[in-house]
Amino acid sequence: MEERRRRALRRSRVLLVERLRPEPLWEPLRERGVFTEAMLEELRSLRTRREQVRQLVIDLESRGQQAFPVFLSILRDTGQGELADALSEACGSLPSQPINLRPVELELSGEKRGKSESTVERLSIPVQDKNEQFRAPPAPAKGSAVDKSDQNLVYQLKADPCGHCLIINNITFSPDSGLSTRTGSDVDCERLEKRFKSLCFRVQTLRNLKAQEINAKLRSLAQQDHSALDCCLVVILSHGCQTSHNQFPGGIYGTDGISIPIEKIVKHFDGSNCPSLRGKPKLFFIQACGGDQKDQGFEVDCDSPEDETCRSSVESDATPFQAPSGNLDEPDAVASLPTPGDILVSYSTFPGFVSWRDKSSGSWYVETLDSMLGQHAHSEDLLTVLVRVANAVSAKGKFKQIPGCFNFLRKKFFFMCK
Repeated sequence: MEERRRRALRRSRVLLVERLRPEPLWEPLRERGVFTEAMLEELRSLRTRREQVRQLVIDLESRGQQAFPVFLSILRDTGQGELADALSEACGSLPSQPINLRPVELELSGEKRGKSESTVERLSIPVQDKNEQFRAPPAPAKGSAVDKSDQNLVYQLKADPCGHCLIINNITFSPDSGLSTRTGSDVDCERLEKRFKSLCFRVQTLRNLKAQEINAKLRSLAQQDHSALDCCLVVILSHGCQTSHNQFPGGIYGTDGISIPIEKIVKHFDGSNCPSLRGKPKLFFIQACGGDQKDQGFEVDCDSPEDETCRSSVESDATPFQAPSGNLDEPDAVASLPTPGDILVSYSTFPGFVSWRDKSSGSWYVETLDSMLGQHAHSEDLLTVLVRVANAVSAKGKFKQIPGCFNFLRKKFFFMCK
């Protein structure tokens, strides 16, 4: 679909959600090839008319060049011509503003092909008008690899606060879960509360939640209206494990010992379930084990300081992985998942390995993340900061740990700094 039509749909979304009657549209949309029956069933399964219309408008953008005119035709056929007229007007008010081109003649020396050497060929080539010629963008600020004001390359954070930050800090677990108390996690939590408040987030901290309570809180946060905000951030401090997965590996535990896959946590905030965050960055920081393997590292020649010795107060957030029975990762299930756009999940450790936490100073990952954000968030994008975190954490301890991330951000992300 052309960008001008996409913008017309977005500009008219409030009007459509308010007035559109979707029931008469389902059959014509299927008959005219805009949506498949399976797609329509998914739309009809949404709870309210407003939710159905909102998702319909979002999905239309990805249904090809003819989706927009066919949609307008169906609106008129079903007695909703005033909405079709509003969309046409919105589209018409968005001119593409083509560049004014004018031909000029260039003289090319003729070759010896039955012509004299003095023969001149004339070739008309369109060029931009003098007043519209390309102007170079302003140079980025010194020390920055990119101009932060470039909306094509950088997420624009202008709201204050820039978004919600939810921190879930699980410390004490039920006795029958077999999970130990996470001593030192409060240190991590306090660090991150202060850090993200200083980075212009509205921070909320919850302690010791069961799996069902975690899911309910995440769902509640995703269902809020984020229209006036620019991003969203979720931090989970808990025990972790390996899980069967399609996109994002690993899982975290509620205090009742029930695990939640990371990809289920992330899915609450994707474009289908959280429309008001569509196109905006969603960041997840997970301090939990990815498994129960201990990495002893390998010998290298380097200039880095000597590794710290493994102190007796260091614990891991690991629990063993038990593979589920049956084959749950079917190929067609993978193919049907939506692309997780504008999402970054930062893990404290490589999938399958433990994540180390000191009883007095907190986890290696959170301590280092807080330090690197304090030093570099004002000048470096998030991915560069996370590379620094990985490098610093990998140099610690007798047993090794290296954080990593799954990055589906479309642009560079710079934090706001007070």
